[in-house]
Amino acid sequence: MLGETLFDRTTIPVLTKTLDASMLRSRTIANNIANINTPGYQRVEVNFEDELKKALEGHELQGMRTDDKHLPLGQSDISELNATVSKPVDPTLPSGVNNVDIENEMAKLAETQIEYNFAAKFLKGKFSALNAAIQQKSIQ
Repeated sequence: MLGETLFDRTTIPVLTKTLDASMLRSRTIANNIANINTPGYQRVEVNFEDELKKALEGHELQGMRTDDKHLPLGQSDISELNATVSKPVDPTLPSGVNNVDIENEMAKLAETQIEYNFAAKFLKGKFSALNAAIQQKSIQ
């Protein structure tokens, strides 16, 4: 009960899922870059933000699952949210060999690094605040 209040009902689950998605996105982009000269290679990308937005909005009717085999109805639970990898439909060949554009991939990699650093720093702050509260100290 206390652990649920301290961790599950805060921004901590969102931040950890964001870190997981950022790591998956970094690996996916690195794989796209590594295959820049592979003929016919189809780039892949990570989908996460749209599903996170749906889970956080909370405007949908939420169904109750009484069995693991039941399909979820309505808003997603943050704990069940995972980043997914997909191949976008992109018939262009910007590199002439496949659909990987090195400039686009490098920009996405930089954006992903910034997102990861922000989430890690924010999560560190959350745990520092919890640690200070446990030790009955002021937050620095």
